[in-house]
Amino acid sequence: MSLKFGTSGLRGLSQDLKGKASAIYATAFARHLLASGQAKAGDPILIGQDFRDSSPAIAQTCISALAAAGLKPIDCGALPTPALALYSLSLKAAALMITGSHIPADRNGIKFYRPDGEIDKKDEIAIAEFAKQVEAADVAVKPSTAENRADQANAFFLKRNASLLPEKSLSGLKIGVYQHSTVARDAFVEALTHYGADVLPLGRSETFIPVDTEAVSADTLEKLKAWSAEHKLDAIISADGDGDRPLLADEHGVPLRGDLLGLMTANFLKADVVVTPVTSNSGIESSGDFEVLRTKVGSPFVIAGMEEALSKGNKGVIGFEANGGFLTASPFTLNGEMVSALPTRDCFLPLLAALKLAAEQEKPMSEIAAAYKLPVAAADRLQDFAQEKSAALMEHLRSSPTNLENFLKPVGAVKETSDIDGLRVTLSNGNTIHFRPSGNAPEMRCYVEAANEDEAEALLNKGLDLIRNFG
Repeated sequence: MSLKFGTSGLRGLSQDLKGKASAIYATAFARHLLASGQAKAGDPILIGQDFRDSSPAIAQTCISALAAAGLKPIDCGALPTPALALYSLSLKAAALMITGSHIPADRNGIKFYRPDGEIDKKDEIAIAEFAKQVEAADVAVKPSTAENRADQANAFFLKRNASLLPEKSLSGLKIGVYQHSTVARDAFVEALTHYGADVLPLGRSETFIPVDTEAVSADTLEKLKAWSAEHKLDAIISADGDGDRPLLADEHGVPLRGDLLGLMTANFLKADVVVTPVTSNSGIESSGDFEVLRTKVGSPFVIAGMEEALSKGNKGVIGFEANGGFLTASPFTLNGEMVSALPTRDCFLPLLAALKLAAEQEKPMSEIAAAYKLPVAAADRLQDFAQEKSAALMEHLRSSPTNLENFLKPVGAVKETSDIDGLRVTLSNGNTIHFRPSGNAPEMRCYVEAANEDEAEALLNKGLDLIRNFG
């Protein structure tokens, strides 16, 4: 079976997750909540989903299993993951989000939320152990329905997003919304319209399209550039399938990196501590008046880093990933109102913060981005790259300095390395190249930094070729 926990929840092939498997993991989560005292019999538990074809059936099976396990399921329908998380935090209720995020349409997953937020790695281990016990029993698989609070959950999230900026603060901007199949598509239009922007919905699809905000496909890039030119847009926004990772393209249709959006938002919030993975741009440390804590890739590690910062008495603690997903561990005062912490990835706050900069500075988005003067970073992935082959490559590179030096000879000499997550190598010319296997899909990612765009693109292409030709 393909199912396994990765950087953000359980993932695997849809055909493996549907039916008994989803019932097993929903039951296991319920038993973990009850056994650990995080929930008691009869407590509510929320269920949300994305627009994948397999998501409704998986959600219905989970509803049945959770009810059988002694909890009270509440159906929140199709909505962004941060909307489900915010609503569950307000109710102090656990939640399940049925989504595969950005991965291909033949895959799906489940994100688990305790009443106080995302599960951590210890919770994952406990859920997996309960799943083994449940699997030995005969779990009934019977799709079911529950009380529906989709309207309330979506309205609660919209109210939050409508309080982040001053009224009509995006007036004068013409913004495209690449809607595709993201569950954030209608909420984007509502939020931008609320702030006075001229909004143009684009590319709505009833077929699921896996948009990866960290490695934007050539097809998506072509669409963004064509729409920008045709409609003379100031920016285009979008998100991945479950709406927790932002995509912002400038006036030319060129996407801004997610870690740049995170940096803009950290400065917008006047954050004191920034927690971000090792894959985020190395120029972040010198680009704001805040302390930076680096972690492994994945929201559980960023959340753990934020909790560590809070435990030391810090305030103004935020986190973001290279994919742009933005988290707040502290409340912030914005537009005269206290905005509660949302310690799970969100795409709305970073998009609105960046667009506000464009509106108040009356400058093109490309010019605002260039002013940060970060090293030029680029990233891409090889899909259908077997996880066994990824593991073999990483073992080969780590086994001896000679192996690493020989492997990287086509791109430069090794100066220093870091293995916080994957293998990040600083070359003698100051450029960096970072190899990292996906934690939940047959993919191998490559991240690079260089002095200019041409150099970064060339280094990225060489790095992908090195991976592709391994073995």
